[in-house]
Parts: sequence; structure tokens; C-alpha cells
Amino acid sequence: MLFEDEPTDRNLAIKLNAELRDAQLELLSAHCATDRIRLRYSTEHVARHGRPDILRKAFGAAKALHNYYTAVEKQIATPPADAILEEPAFNEQQVLVAIDSVTAYLREQREHYLPAGRALSDSHKKLLAPFFSADILAGVRIVEMSGRRIAKPSFYQQARELGIVNLPDLTHMASLTFEDVVVFNDKIAERSLFHALVHTVQFRILGMQDYVDRFVRAFLQTQSHFNVPLEAHAFTLECKFAGDPTRHFSVEDQVRMWSDQSRY
Repeated sequence: MLFEDEPTDRNLAIKLNAELRDAQLELLSAHCATDRIRLRYSTEHVARHGRPDILRKAFGAAKALHNYYTAVEKQIATPPADAILEEPAFNEQQVLVAIDSVTAYLREQREHYLPAGRALSDSHKKLLAPFFSADILAGVRIVEMSGRRIAKPSFYQQARELGIVNLPDLTHMASLTFEDVVVFNDKIAERSLFHALVHTVQFRILGMQDYVDRFVRAFLQTQSHFNVPLEAHAFTLECKFAGDPTRHFSVEDQVRMWSDQSRY
């Protein structure tokens, strides 16, 4: 194991945060899997019918994770007791400016990457056909950055000056979806591709303006892109796919249902 008292090496910090992100996604996957059990079975049913060896391993893993992250949390500096923490308040004009900035960025990036985009491979289409329409699979274009990284939007600095924190670190995200163009920071992974295509479907059904409006307002409210319903739903469907790729479902039906139920 590698321990660093003073992790000042920038490359080490980058590697550490990339691994933290991977761990966070795996934790989210485990959370989704546990939620599926929780929604179907009571704790009494699990305790009565669950295999003791499987439960012991689950208890041990959950306890070890809790202890580790609790220890990390205690090391993080906390504000003075008399500090007053307030969420930044944004007026409607500021929200509309943010929506316009994000919309312009997405459209610019789509036009920038589209010429370099390529169609999905036949193997990817075959894998994803039970989940996405032929129209979606035929229309999406893929770009692999090959050592480069997606640049941070120019409006990030202005956002930070307004007190907006926890902006998504695009350089460490697996991919970013610009409507029907998906740009991968690294090589394509099936799970990441599925997640990206969920966003393509969301764009298709909601439209660019509605998608951005919902995303920005939810992000400003939660200050975390993982808690934005559009993102949370993509992660949920990704986990469902990764848990059992043979269990087919329509992503478009799922997105329409969430939209109709005003869950976004």
C-alpha cells in the first residue's frame, strides 16, 4: 500500500481522485442494487431468508466502508462553530444566464466534435439494441479523445465567483454527452456508453432547452450533479444494465415515464 503524509505530487492527486471517482461509481452501483432489494423485501424477509454467508460478507463490507470513509471525513477541516453556512441564493435572472451559458456550451461542443464522430460499432449496436431504439443507435456519434481531455467550460470561473461549488470535473468524467455526440475522455467502456446514451435519450425526449433548464435548476438547488434527477436516473439505469445485461428494458419508456411523472 502507498501512503503519503503530504501528497503534493500533482500526478498522485490526479490518480487518487480518478480512483475515488471509480470507487464512488461502484458505491452508487451497490446502492442501486441494495435499493432494488429494499423495495421488494422487508428487513425481516432478508434476515429470515437471506443466506447467512452472503449477509455476513455484506455486513463486513458495509462496516469496513463506513469506518474508512468516516475516518476520512474526520480529517476534513470543518468551519468554525460560529460560522454561518448559507446556500448561495440565485435570482431568476442569474438562473436564466446560467441556463443560456450551459446551452451555448453544449451546442458549441456538439458542433466542434461532430466532424470527428463515428458511428457505433456493430457489436455495440447488437449489445444495446434491447435497450435503445434503432433510431438512437444509428444517429449517435462517438469520439474518443486518445490522451486528450474535455476542456472545462469558460463560464466555470464566473460560476465559482458567484459561490457555485462542486462543479463537475469534466477532465475526470468518463464521457460527456452533447445531444447525439458522445465524447469519451478514455476508451469506450460498455457501461459508460450505456450511461451516455441515456442522456442522449433524455435530450431527444425533453429537448435541449428543457433538459438544460431542469439540469441547471436542480444543480443550483442541490449543489451536486450526482443529485440532479437527470443524472441520478442515468446512473440508476446504468446500474440496472450492469447488474444484468440480459434483463432487457426500454430506456426511452423509462425516460418518458419519469418525464410524465415530473420526476426530472
